[in-house]
Amino acid sequence: MLNKLETFFDRFSNLMGWISAFLSLVMLANVFYDSIMRYFFRSGSIAMQEMEWHLFSVVFLCGMAYTLKEDGHVRVDILYDNFSPRWKAIVNIGGVLIFLIPLSVLIAEGSIWYVHEAYTQNEISGDPGGLTQRWLIKAVIPVSFIFLIISSAGFVIRNIRIFQGLQTPPVHRIEDEIL
Repeated sequence: MLNKLETFFDRFSNLMGWISAFLSLVMLANVFYDSIMRYFFRSGSIAMQEMEWHLFSVVFLCGMAYTLKEDGHVRVDILYDNFSPRWKAIVNIGGVLIFLIPLSVLIAEGSIWYVHEAYTQNEISGDPGGLTQRWLIKAVIPVSFIFLIISSAGFVIRNIRIFQGLQTPPVHRIEDEIL
């Protein structure tokens, strides 16, 4: 049963990874277009430049769920590296339950008023020619932290299975990491 739940949550996290990867390509095309227009045709667009920032925000915020699934988040490895797989699983479970989920709930719940205020005031860009409907980008904040909570359920299940000895921990090689 836990294996099926973990598979479901991992598929969800993979979807967030695919969305982030696709939006990275869209952002790349946007930056390329904006740069060509600005430097070769002397015709820039404030809306396209703002879209770069918005796409970067969505890539980062949606990518958090995938990064957690891939165990690619930042931690202090001075002690953690020397722990046994069972102790690492305990630390991971404790970190998610004590820090990640409460903080994610706090940010998701606390940012809903931010989105609501932008929606009710019909907030737009402060720059002439900028993007309208600013509430859409702001809505990604609470949604992405809800996605992170969903992804953390799969991460906890994986670590429960590692603690029980039913699953081997992921192998991280130093060559795979960016130094």
